[in-house]
Amino acid sequence: QVQLVESGGGLVQPGDSLRLSCAASGRLSSSYAMGWFRQAPGKEREFVGSISWNSGRTYYADSVKGRFTFSRDNGKNTVYLQMNSLKPEDTAVYYCAASKPGYSGTSRSDDYDSWGQGAQVTVSS
Repeated sequence: QVQLVESGGGLVQPGDSLRLSCAASGRLSSSYAMGWFRQAPGKEREFVGSISWNSGRTYYADSVKGRFTFSRDNGKNTVYLQMNSLKPEDTAVYYCAASKPGYSGTSRSDDYDSWGQGAQVTVSS
């Protein structure tokens, strides 16, 4: 079992930047990938992207490509989501998730079996 703890959410203005962190502990495997999802009020959970622990390969949803960046610190077992040029439509609860072994780059929430508690990101003027 993997435990995930998120931090870094908050209220920002359009155009601002924000960084989320997701610290992992427990039974980690190099085959894991870390995914990021978000859920806005009244909407379904949306895949934001993912990063592989081993290779660092990243996948991004079209809606965030060029604005969001994933990175990882394997020594700290922590992944980061750097969000730039934030828009009001980015407002959501953001979740990090650890994939099942062998899954990497998948956008299906069913392929992730450990989830963080969520971090609220609000973009408003």
